[in-house]
Amino acid sequence: MLLRQLLEELEYICIQGSLDIPISQLIYNSKNACMDGVFVCLSGARFDGHDYIDEVVSKGVTAVITEKDIEPTPNLTIIRVKNTRYALACMSAAFFGHPARELITVGITGTKGKTTTSYMIKSILEHSGIKTGLIGTIETIIGDKHIPAYNTTPESYIVQQSFREMVNSGCRCVIMEVSSQGLMLHRVSGFTFDYSIFTNLEKDHIGPNEHKDFADYIRCKSMLFKQSKLGIVNIDDLHITDVMEGHVCQLETFGLHDNADIRGENIHLFNHAGKIGIAYRVSGLVNFDVNVNIPGRFNVYNSLAAIGLCRHFNIDSETINDGLASVTVKGRLELVPVSSQFTLMIDYAHNAMALKSLLTTLKEYKPGRIVTMFGCGGNRDRNRRFEMGEVSSKLSDLTVVTSDNPRNEEPMAIIEDILQGTLKGLGEVITIPDRQAAIRFCIEHARKGDVIILAGKGHEDYQEIKGVKYHMDEREIIRDILVQNPGIAKL
Repeated sequence: MLLRQLLEELEYICIQGSLDIPISQLIYNSKNACMDGVFVCLSGARFDGHDYIDEVVSKGVTAVITEKDIEPTPNLTIIRVKNTRYALACMSAAFFGHPARELITVGITGTKGKTTTSYMIKSILEHSGIKTGLIGTIETIIGDKHIPAYNTTPESYIVQQSFREMVNSGCRCVIMEVSSQGLMLHRVSGFTFDYSIFTNLEKDHIGPNEHKDFADYIRCKSMLFKQSKLGIVNIDDLHITDVMEGHVCQLETFGLHDNADIRGENIHLFNHAGKIGIAYRVSGLVNFDVNVNIPGRFNVYNSLAAIGLCRHFNIDSETINDGLASVTVKGRLELVPVSSQFTLMIDYAHNAMALKSLLTTLKEYKPGRIVTMFGCGGNRDRNRRFEMGEVSSKLSDLTVVTSDNPRNEEPMAIIEDILQGTLKGLGEVITIPDRQAAIRFCIEHARKGDVIILAGKGHEDYQEIKGVKYHMDEREIIRDILVQNPGIAKL
């Protein structure tokens, strides 16, 4: 591929050199520099790619893309652009042959609900026979391949590389979680989304390394609706007008009120046979009864968004319900089938706010008892420990304090901090430092009607101790306990 072809979607100035040189690789990390590569100089909080030009040239790079003035270098093509992150996105799309044009692309943004909504959509589409890829907070899924995530929205090169792999593996559609940072850093530039979804907006991600203020957070979220064909948005959200300002796409709305195109009505909770969830009637552009086997009223909104999207694929109501009934989000209110007499779930809640939201949600189901097992990570803010201990002891009938990722701290020192917080509540508290033993205790001492939450680890499959990550998947531990105690599953 010639450099000229990689630049075809960009405005640029050729400072020196030729546009007709062959390019072997597109590079944005100096460690990957190679012969005949083109290096895109990204400016970040800690590193500036412009400082590594001499290094990459010594490794054979023949062209660089810059947004700053640099010293001329013999036999080097220098291209100047306004924004190198935007350039990387457009060049990545070209490098991989514009794979987004061969997929139906769906982007989901919002403070909460992105992950659950994306898995709901994927489940429904695949139940209808549409092979679907996913890029999100937990993982990237391409066919049977699951790649752990490091960012909610990966760098644009990785996005386009994943798109190409999805096309090659037979995917017709891709669902993406699109973070405000991903939008701000142009990680999803270089293509147009077929559909975009807005879940909700709260004051979050404000700080020196994220957004300078709430207005900037809103501005970045709104960018998605300036590069989409159709937006499906939560009309009940207080910030909907600001987020949609300047949108260029068509809009459809979902919510709980009469002004929504797709509405949730007659909402009721269910809790039976070890399953807890929510049921309602969807009306408006579609009309049928819905059952979601994930607890929480907020999942009405998540499922409405999924239904609003999937109706554009002409999927019937039975298939939509089958998809919603079988959806599992790893580590997010993840129900683990153990017994019809009690409910067991795994959730990532690892701070006081998330734990309070989770336990408040579960209290609505009026369980026999709420049993909460959790620990706190080492080498992190100590206040989190006191706060989580207080929340759990006030909202749980039984708190089982255990270990999480102690890292370089002593597990019992962390536990003692948590126990100080539990003194503020009236719930029963016990301590079992070994996490596997704590899980075993919760299951073997479960009572009829209990809701048991294994909190803090979520999708993680390791425990970090003294700088070493040891494999530990709570799902595997539960399976082993059931093998050793088969009578539990028959309760």
